[in-house]
Amino acid sequence: MNALASRLQQAQPYALGLFRIVVGLLFACHGAASLFGWLGGAAGTGGTIPGGSWPGWYAAVIQLVAGGLVLLGLGTRGAAFIASGSMAYAYFDVHQAEALFPIQNGGEASAMFCWVFLLLVFTGPGALALDGLFGARGSRGTAAARDEEKSAPVAA
Repeated sequence: MNALASRLQQAQPYALGLFRIVVGLLFACHGAASLFGWLGGAAGTGGTIPGGSWPGWYAAVIQLVAGGLVLLGLGTRGAAFIASGSMAYAYFDVHQAEALFPIQNGGEASAMFCWVFLLLVFTGPGALALDGLFGARGSRGTAAARDEEKSAPVAA
């Protein structure tokens, strides 16, 4: 492996951690906007979504809570799984009926968040995650970390 590839491999957990933090923040902002009217308010209304309304209010709660958990790296895989499912539901229930492709039906954000969170389900949180402070199994969440664990000598 050349020097650049080696350095990129070493930085991978930190790049993944930064990716997770940014995605979690962006997702939580969607929820905060819809629930509290912050940052311009709920999409399409500029205000807040009425409490308990289906599916908007529940989606906003998932966005805020799951986004916050992903941002912190706390229960990342589970929160990302729920977030991915909620965005798949949003895409197929709200957007897909308008047109086939996300660019045509306004569902780009839903589609992207769905796939991004699904990726985090499989990669884990990367570095800088609170899961690591609590000793959560697999919190390092990278292929390199798993390879290290596999190649470590096993005590007899």
